[in-house]
Amino acid sequence: MKNKFRDNGLSLILLVLTGLTLAGNLYTGWHDFNDQLTDYGRSPISFGAYLTSGHCIESVFENWESEFLQMGLYVLFTVFLYQKGSSESKDPDQPEEVDREPSPNRPGAPWPVRRGGFILKLYSHSLSLAFFLLFLLSFILHAYGGMKEYNTEQLLKGKSELVTFWQFMGTNEFWFQSMQNWQSEFLSVFSIVVLSIYLRQKGSPESKPVDAPNDETGGS
Repeated sequence: MKNKFRDNGLSLILLVLTGLTLAGNLYTGWHDFNDQLTDYGRSPISFGAYLTSGHCIESVFENWESEFLQMGLYVLFTVFLYQKGSSESKDPDQPEEVDREPSPNRPGAPWPVRRGGFILKLYSHSLSLAFFLLFLLSFILHAYGGMKEYNTEQLLKGKSELVTFWQFMGTNEFWFQSMQNWQSEFLSVFSIVVLSIYLRQKGSPESKPVDAPNDETGGS
């Protein structure tokens, strides 16, 4: 049991933190939405009903959307873009292990590598594809939740001008929500790429060795 936690501690801790913060987001969002309903003279709704509300769906997926977009683009950009001196970049002057052609004869090679052909081609880009698919799903759910929340607000205000899914995607509100999250994610990636040139964290694979020169590129 101790070895299993040691071997999977990073993912387990991040999963627990995700669960706790998501639960906090849902709980506080539920109370915030009920406060809004009370302000309009409406009765509060149950937690179960809140989970299918536009307020809930929009608040969760507008944030997930930006995270998956950030990671997908970062994985893709690091294939062919470089930053001299950054631990987050490949070395532009040296061949990298990740660029070599996959060998089906390598011990422990995954099944897609042994299978070859189209399956191998797809597997070779599966990480960025997975992030972009998750981004697309979150993007759609953000728009869907935003549409429901917008229409709910209209009804609470006694207005009858409701919007469709596609109409909401054309609003400034939808793109404002997206852009304010996207820009923060790109800023955070920019920060680690640049700060890792000059700053160190002993023991972290996201940092260069403490005694490495600033112009050394890569984490090893």
